[in-house]
Amino acid sequence: MYSALFHSRLADCRRMFLRDYEVNINIGVHEFEKRGEQRVLINVELFVPLAQSTPQQDKLDEVVDYDFMRETIANRVAQGHIHLQETLCDDVAKIMLAHPRVRAVRVSTEKPDVYPDCESVGIEVFLIKDA
Repeated sequence: MYSALFHSRLADCRRMFLRDYEVNINIGVHEFEKRGEQRVLINVELFVPLAQSTPQQDKLDEVVDYDFMRETIANRVAQGHIHLQETLCDDVAKIMLAHPRVRAVRVSTEKPDVYPDCESVGIEVFLIKDA
């Protein structure tokens, strides 16, 4: 595990995640990448205070809905070509962190088909709201 899980501001949080969400998007700086879509795997972790994510009535509006993560990603990739994975990660993380219930976010992207001699290349960002 990485040290973000042990950050003192996350001790009272629930961690929710979206793993290996596969999208085909137009991303990259090289000319061959600009000619078509490529596969990207996106992982998201949201850290939500237990006080804001512990349902009392077993109702969806008492928690952060997983659809929020998927819709945020879909809306961002629908905006058109993205040159850098850093841009994609930063944009998705900032939008998710703006959610009033989210205290921290980790987003990673991986391009698994770029190089034949490795599993993937990727970027990760972790953001936490100011106290």
